[in-house]
Amino acid sequence: MKKSITLFFLLAIIGLVSSQSSISDKQKSAIQKDSLKKSRIAVEQQDDKLDSLITSLGKFKIYKKQAHASYYADKFNGKRTTSGRKFDNNKYTAAHKKLPFGTKVKITNEANGKSVIVEITDRGPFVRSREIDLSKRAFNDIASRKDDGGMKVTIAILNN
Repeated sequence: MKKSITLFFLLAIIGLVSSQSSISDKQKSAIQKDSLKKSRIAVEQQDDKLDSLITSLGKFKIYKKQAHASYYADKFNGKRTTSGRKFDNNKYTAAHKKLPFGTKVKITNEANGKSVIVEITDRGPFVRSREIDLSKRAFNDIASRKDDGGMKVTIAILNN
């Protein structure tokens, strides 16, 4: 009888310890997810601050209307741009044939009026009919539909 009671308590303790370790794994997972969510929010807030800072620095001068914009293919993510910077499809950057590197431009989708501010970090696009290649994030922020491949935009340059 004493052996069965001792065995019962021993099994209960083992069960308690194992359930506590699985709870801590769940807690770790929840903490990691919460931390990742907070990081994403911080990045979005920084992007919003950058947009408002650039807008307050100066006015934009129209460079070209009815320009055809497209976006970078995923295969370029992580590769070096012509300016030497690493390309990231999640940042607000663009490629233009002539504008100097570092130029801030406001790209406005003419179909829906949405706009985004990007920095020129690369050369291209190397298709005659296209004027500017946007990072995927910038393109999707102003696209009417997520499956669009191109759009007509107005390009305006920041004047300091």
